Amino acid sequence: MLQLKRVYDEPSSSDGFRVLVDRLWPRGLTKQRAAVDQWLKELAPSAELRKWFAHDPAKWKEFQTKYQRELADKGDLLKDLKRRSRDGAVTLLYGARDEEHNEAVVLQSMLKRGRRPSASTKRSPSQRKKK
Repeated sequence: MLQLKRVYDEPSSSDGFRVLVDRLWPRGLTKQRAAVDQWLKELAPSAELRKWFAHDPAKWKEFQTKYQRELADKGDLLKDLKRRSRDGAVTLLYGARDEEHNEAVVLQSMLKRGRRPSASTKRSPSQRKKK
């Protein structure tokens, strides 16, 4: 089971294995209060993508595409997370205030679909049109 939760919300026993998927540690939050079991900053969007997106809902669709492209090389980490979620509850933690437009939403969607970014996802839009 894969669930999402803002890292600032109180941890609960139903969270299971708690995985922080932000590149930066949440501001003002102690490690004890965060109760993070694993910090997978390697799965977070790159600094460039994070800054470009800036949690602007108007950029959401393009963010998802670009982020999935970045995740194309993270297959082993994604597989491990998916396997762990089959064994019990896994909560993907994020720091963003926007609960609908953040990297954890994209990760959850990919993991639930069992989809890894395909080779076509890695191509630029102009390359995909040529095919």
